[in-house]
Amino acid sequence: MFIILSNYFRILSPQITGYVVNAVEKELTDSISRKKAVDPANNKAIIAEEKSQKKDTANYDILVKKFIRKMDVAKPSFGKKVAICSITLLVLALISGFFLFLMRQTIIVMSRHIEYDQKNEIYQHYQKLDLNFYKTHSTGDLMSRMAEDVSRVRMFTGPAIMYLSNLLVVIGFSLFFMIKKDPLLTLYVLTPLPILAFTIYYVNNIINKRSEHIQALLSNLTTNAQESYSGIRVIKSFVQEKSMFGFFNKNSEDYRKNATDLAKIESIYFPSMGLMIGLSTLLTIMIGGYYVIYGKHNTDIGTITEFIIYITMLMFPVSAIGWVASMMQRAAASQKRLNEFLDTVPVIQNPANAISKKLEGDILFDNVEFVYPNTGIHALKNFNLHIKKGQKVAIIGRTGSGKTTIAQLLLRMYDPTKGTLLIDGVDIKKFDLQHLRNQLSYVPQDVFLFSDTVSDNIQFGLDMKNEDMVKQAAIYASVDKEILGFANQYATMIGERGVTLSGGQKQRISIARSLIKDPEIVVFDDCLSAIDARTEKEILNNLYEYLKSKTAIIITHRIFSLFDFDMIVVLEDGAIVETGTHQQLLALNGYYAYLYDQQQQQKEENARI
Repeated sequence: MFIILSNYFRILSPQITGYVVNAVEKELTDSISRKKAVDPANNKAIIAEEKSQKKDTANYDILVKKFIRKMDVAKPSFGKKVAICSITLLVLALISGFFLFLMRQTIIVMSRHIEYDQKNEIYQHYQKLDLNFYKTHSTGDLMSRMAEDVSRVRMFTGPAIMYLSNLLVVIGFSLFFMIKKDPLLTLYVLTPLPILAFTIYYVNNIINKRSEHIQALLSNLTTNAQESYSGIRVIKSFVQEKSMFGFFNKNSEDYRKNATDLAKIESIYFPSMGLMIGLSTLLTIMIGGYYVIYGKHNTDIGTITEFIIYITMLMFPVSAIGWVASMMQRAAASQKRLNEFLDTVPVIQNPANAISKKLEGDILFDNVEFVYPNTGIHALKNFNLHIKKGQKVAIIGRTGSGKTTIAQLLLRMYDPTKGTLLIDGVDIKKFDLQHLRNQLSYVPQDVFLFSDTVSDNIQFGLDMKNEDMVKQAAIYASVDKEILGFANQYATMIGERGVTLSGGQKQRISIARSLIKDPEIVVFDDCLSAIDARTEKEILNNLYEYLKSKTAIIITHRIFSLFDFDMIVVLEDGAIVETGTHQQLLALNGYYAYLYDQQQQQKEENARI
């Protein structure tokens, strides 16, 4: 509605302008006539001219007709007539501009709301997707779809719809009044415009293809730079600054060459548009002038003026055809990419009648087998394990023996391929996902810290902030003293992924983050690998006190002889090869005893050094 109203008041301006030009011509003609002797022939010419003017006004819009009728009744002086018409043109421009403002406020603002909703929808859907999805899709691709693709869809829901509607309305109004005024002249003057539209559409297609390639090159350039900044310590330690710069320079040169080529192609765009519009204007003046001189088709100077303004008004809509078509094509491709992820159904879902109850900590793996869907690795084979409430269990094994898989299954990041995993006698698949994960604490082997304060990282899992709990958790994790030594203590900002901290500090802050939740089940996945022996002993003593009434699973490739485990499980190739206490397993003189001997020898060597 706003597009139609804006362009309706805008399309009246050429008609008022044509009327003014004819009035100026008439005034000049009358002035010349008054200087000459009046004869019957001259009177006939003037009468014929007045009849012609009345006939021309019949082709105007109804509002313009009323305006001219009132002007004819009022019969103002020539100066007043021009002044009134000028004010009328200004008023029309203001009214048109007001509706143009409402049009942009409606459509562009609406498109921003759509963009906001779509980004939220995608982000929420990303969080629902299972862990396997993230293993098979790169973070860059996920970010690109959420940023670039959503932006292109917004360009369709906003500017493309607006310009397409505007294009149809302007062309409709202009052609209606041009054909109504002079069909033949309209045909002549609009001949170059289809050629212009085709040229721009063709050039736009080339520009789009080149733009896609340039976007890919820019992505490579950005990735190259980002990796260099993140891995600057490795680059410097291996003295590879020169080779990395050479790699970046090559990518940068590819981007520069392609961007320059695109700029050359784009340079055709506006000159071709100007050429075709210029040809249309030239044809209007030439053919219209011929009609006026020879008195054909009742064409006057006002008609020529109107047509020139119509052509100017048509310039942007016609030139936007290719741009709009391009935006629609790109939006369709982007929405298709978005739908690929939005239509992805997460493998791990909440059951219909999800159970939400407080966990006690009794865990049973019943003939569990698991095969990773993306790699086909058989991580667990006929795995049977019963962990009773409050027990402390260590799971030991080489890298790739299936230790981390147990933690992933407990958190229900994956479901067993075969068998059943029960918690407190209930199949884990029947629990409400959020409720289940809220009652488990997990410390992964790959520690991830956010670019936030130390305090906020520790209380990441809490609904309400509590600094006393933060400090207590830090004490349990043996990191409180080091935090107090930081410049801003608990308010110290941690760099990206914890880059400003040592490996041991990151692991201990991660442990504190898990302990602050005060859960019934705690899973530590090789989270003490970067910690020295003295600090490890301190943490284990603290954990022994903290974990008294809780079920704890400590996954490790090392043996903690200082910690009194209720059961130690030894894994090899996804199967349990040994179970028992520390003393029982040493007495078996098997794989556990071998690992223990190796560890003791390593300690003795370190002590001698």
